Amino acid sequence: MRVIAGTARSMPLKCIDGLETRPTTDRIKETLFNILQMEIPGCRFLDLFAGSGAIGIEALSRGAEYAAFAENNKKAYECVVDNLAFTKLADRSRVFFMDALGALRVMEGDEPFDLIFLDPPYGKGLEEDVLAYLEQSSLADEDTTIVLETDLKGDMRWISDYGFSVRKEKRYKTNRHLFIERTRETND
Repeated sequence: MRVIAGTARSMPLKCIDGLETRPTTDRIKETLFNILQMEIPGCRFLDLFAGSGAIGIEALSRGAEYAAFAENNKKAYECVVDNLAFTKLADRSRVFFMDALGALRVMEGDEPFDLIFLDPPYGKGLEEDVLAYLEQSSLADEDTTIVLETDLKGDMRWISDYGFSVRKEKRYKTNRHLFIERTRETND
């Protein structure tokens, strides 16, 4: 696993062994950042369920102003910290050793993020908990894009229950990215 583009291009990243995390492949990461390329420079980026931190580090390498990471697995958290130090991007980041909701609560009141990336363990409903929180949070506003990495089979119609809608879906062989935003109010 490596940084694909930007100031830390080609730098290798650590990840933990075993099945506790599912690192996003370089090919999928490259596709994701090609889609997001115009939104990255100068953005505030949040990487929830960060694993090795590869997604947030890629955003920083490509010009994000700031990235926050949340990871509650100790070994994965240590990978994020080590990877940020190795890529010399730690000065523009903050890493939380806690679950996603805990990190959101700690950051509540901060300015909104431009991009929020969620890659929770599949099948546990954690993405629904996060969107339920973000519905009332100052951390996501009408300009925030939320990217959810999820399996191919899950029914995501519940997203609209929390005031969000899917703007775009990108499918891969084993998973997909949903690009989510606040549902726009229409004046009838």
